[in-house]
Amino acid sequence: MTTAARFDEIVHAPNRLQICAILSAVSSAEFATVREGLGVADSVLSKHVRVLHEAGYLDVHKSTSASRVRTSLSLTRAGRAAYDGHLAALRAIVTTEAFDASAHHAAMPN
Repeated sequence: MTTAARFDEIVHAPNRLQICAILSAVSSAEFATVREGLGVADSVLSKHVRVLHEAGYLDVHKSTSASRVRTSLSLTRAGRAAYDGHLAALRAIVTTEAFDASAHHAAMPN
């Protein structure tokens, strides 16, 4: 089954797109792992996590281990669908631009 292409403004922001990309490959990831993958501060990641969570795209799980609170993140079904649809939309844009550029180039006289 192919995913319908749908550009998603929530997913599109660069850091949120990267968060979705990281989480799409796993069932869940620790907050610190995602933060290190993005190379951002806790506050920056927290801001983007909040936006994704409020959109229903991300679940935030908190657990206690050795008296430390651990936060893990996972994409929801809606989040995976939004990410997949956004990727499909980006692929359509790139494919269309590549096609249009070659058609335009072929139509131009030498």
